[in-house]
Parts: sequence; structure tokens; C-alpha cells
Amino acid sequence: MTSDFKKLGIIAGGGYIPKMLIEHCKEQNRPYFVLAIEGNADPALIDAGVPHQWIRIGQAGTGFKRLHEEKAEEVIMIGTIKRPGFFDLVPDLRTTAFFAKVGTKALGDDGILRALVKEIESEGLIVKGVHEVMRDLLVKPGVLGKVKPDKQAMADIKRGVEVALALGRLDVGQAVVVQQGLVLAVEGIEGTDELLKRSKNYKRKGTGGVLVKLRKPQQDMRIDLPTIGLQTVENAHKCGLQGIAVHAGNGLIVDEKEVIRAADKAGMFVIGVDPGEFVG
Repeated sequence: MTSDFKKLGIIAGGGYIPKMLIEHCKEQNRPYFVLAIEGNADPALIDAGVPHQWIRIGQAGTGFKRLHEEKAEEVIMIGTIKRPGFFDLVPDLRTTAFFAKVGTKALGDDGILRALVKEIESEGLIVKGVHEVMRDLLVKPGVLGKVKPDKQAMADIKRGVEVALALGRLDVGQAVVVQQGLVLAVEGIEGTDELLKRSKNYKRKGTGGVLVKLRKPQQDMRIDLPTIGLQTVENAHKCGLQGIAVHAGNGLIVDEKEVIRAADKAGMFVIGVDPGEFVG
């Protein structure tokens, strides 16, 4: 049976979304090939029946060569990547040339990823966002479960939106934790789960606390969208937060039904927000 789809190259990092994308390709009879990033992609999610190759972050030349051999036409980069320092890489010549070309112009994650998109496209490959293939992953606007944010929570969301947008413009992070108007912690290189663990140490007495995650204002929609899942809810609950606000239409939610179920059970809200409604 032939497929009407272009062959998809999946550059897979950590988390469960790469597996969801693989299963989606199978269901749609879409040809695909996986480049699994060592130390990031979960070996348990890439079974023997999945066409794949494991590569290091520094093996750009090997990755491009294999994608061309597999006749991939479109590429999706998906999943979490533990960001290495330049000295942690053992780069091949192609990767070395890439970093030499980018230089100090890409000081943050978003800058490096946007430069990487251009590099992939220079190979004649089309970079797509996972939301273009799996639209159900996008966060819907409004309250997603049974629990609604109260007046204090909405004020904290507003403050969180202001701070998250400022962080994003500086290409620092996507997330912030706010309680009673006080910024408990902002996301850097550590990621959201570590951010939540850290913010627990600074939580004030009393109610409230929200996690706000937004797409950076200059961020390419095809890469590294803010994402929440069941683990996010569990960690936010352990931190004693009242709820989670995510960029509606610009963020991803993994297994929405389970996320909402867990949030409802924990008495937490999950809401998709439009930053424009909170800042002028």
C-alpha cells in the first residue's frame, strides 16, 4: 500500500511525545524514520519495529546523511533535550562548522534552535511543528477541567504572564511560578520539573501559587513549544500550587484527558490563556 504522505524524519528527544508521534505515523500509514538522541530519547519508547538510528547531539553530519539515505522530506524535532555545554560535545565536522557559523549570535536555547532549523532547511528538508501533524496536542483556550482559578489566582496568572514574556524576550525560559504576587522562581536551563522542585522551597504560607508557561514572543512555532503533561500536574501538586496556566494555541498538552483528570482530583485548575488578555 502506498502512502500519500511525505516521509517524516523524527528527531526524538526525551518525554512521551516522540512515541505518540511514532504511533500517529503508524495509524496514518505515514512513512517515517527516527533519529533518537542518545542520553535523551527513552529506549523503552523505541521498540525493535521502529526504523531508527541512535546518534549523539554532536553527530549532525551523521544525522543529515541518514535522513537523506532514508529519503525523508519533512522533519519534526520533538522531545526534551538536556542541553550540553560546548565542552560536553564531541562534535563531528558538520557540527563544529555549525557552531562556528552560529557563534555568539545564538546565546540562548531559542537562538540555537532557530539556527538549527535553518541548517536543516539548508539540506533541502522541510521542518514542521508537531502541532501541524497532531493538532489535538495544542492547548485549548479557557478552563480545561472542573476547577476554576479564583481572583487571587487570576492576579498571579497576570503577574506570571508579564514575567514570562520578559523572560522569553531575553531567551531565558518559558515558565515562572508566582504566589500572591511574588515571583517564587523563574525557569532557566533546568526545565519545568526542576523549576517546580526549586520553587517549593520558597512557597509562602497561605493559599495559591500558579505555574505559568508561555511561548517566547520570538519563538518559532515549530520547535520547543511550552509543554505540560501528567508529571507537570503531579509536581505542581507536590509544590502546593493552585493551578497551571499555559499559552493557548501555542503550547502542547500530553494526554489531555489524563492531565485534566489528575488536576481535578488534586483540586487544581488547568487553563489555556492568551497573554494579550493580561498585558496591554
